[in-house]
Amino acid sequence: MANTVVSLVSIALLCLTTAQGSTNFHGISSSVTDHDFHIDGICETAVETKGYQCEEHKVETDDGYILSLQRLPAGRSGHKADKPPVLLQHGLFCDALSWLINPPDEALGFILADNGYDVWISNTRGTKYSRSHRSLSPNDAAFWNWSWDELASYDLPALVKYVHNNTAQKIHYVGHSLGTLMAFTAFSRGQVLDRLRSAALLSPIAHMRQVNSPIARVFADTFLAEHLNFIGIGEFIPNGEGSTRLVEGICKTLRIDCSKPLAYFTGPNCCLNSTLLNSLLDHGLQSTATKNLIHLSQMIRTGNIAKYDYGNFLKNRQNYGESFPPPYDLTAIPKEFPLFVSYGGSDMLSEVNGVKLLLNDLKSHDANNLVVLFRKEYAHVDFFMATNVKQVIYDPVISFFQAN
Repeated sequence: MANTVVSLVSIALLCLTTAQGSTNFHGISSSVTDHDFHIDGICETAVETKGYQCEEHKVETDDGYILSLQRLPAGRSGHKADKPPVLLQHGLFCDALSWLINPPDEALGFILADNGYDVWISNTRGTKYSRSHRSLSPNDAAFWNWSWDELASYDLPALVKYVHNNTAQKIHYVGHSLGTLMAFTAFSRGQVLDRLRSAALLSPIAHMRQVNSPIARVFADTFLAEHLNFIGIGEFIPNGEGSTRLVEGICKTLRIDCSKPLAYFTGPNCCLNSTLLNSLLDHGLQSTATKNLIHLSQMIRTGNIAKYDYGNFLKNRQNYGESFPPPYDLTAIPKEFPLFVSYGGSDMLSEVNGVKLLLNDLKSHDANNLVVLFRKEYAHVDFFMATNVKQVIYDPVISFFQAN
């Protein structure tokens, strides 16, 4: 039960965690489990078993991380894709399985393939199948020296470039949660836009001061990630024993019944299949860097969308040439670039008032290039696991792609 509790907490700070080298928050050296990460793959375990063709690809980032990328080049009928490529980007604590966990008629990866799209599904650094580097091991502290800044600056451009080079076509992008923050910040700097057709951003996070998840707020307001980093923990493994003890302590402090914690963290998801949720937890929630959690905690405390704050003027100057971390200006996203934004009224992580601030940033966007879809009953996990997600989210996304 304890491990289930921490897993659900991790989903809440969703597909929002951290990882490091020689010491991690699992309580064991990461080398103990590294071999297991490569025994099988997403294609073998989650795609081919459902009758679909699947290719495993590897992508190297400019800073040396080797990322796993899956391709579904055809629908279940075997008919080859005749529509543009789509890149699916998971959120925090998740990997490519997010888009494949539901049955084929409810999972976006399969739905797109069956509709003729060339589907590519990413796994960011530190996740189960993306734990390699040209010179570093997950046991090295330097392996975990990153936050979402690097996901936006290195992982996303490398993935987009690879798909573009292999298809010779511009790409539709879909991001959930942290995958939306990666996109917004990259777009604001003009990155990857020349290789994209459009972007569908589900359960977006950007202005995080409004986050009202009790666990996320306590984690940020008590500087828990900073404390973990101070004692040398660079990798946060959501399923670990140490994570369990941490979460149980938070629940006790908040007087939360952690036997049913998901609603306290993501908001009350309306439409989940408990069997499929258990399957996701059995697959394992994914590590991230403690530094990444620190960065997200900074956003919750300050409300700023900015680069990582090193905590003193000298280190910030060394890294940025200025005393404070440079902000990201989301109003700089080109107004003609097609965007689809969908958010939920019950989401405690992509909170409604925070999304309203984001939409205010986009108020000058061309009206015919911005689609906004609000689902009052949806919370954070519903956007990729709800039993009715095809009808209420994915069908509108496909219509958006067809128009762009």
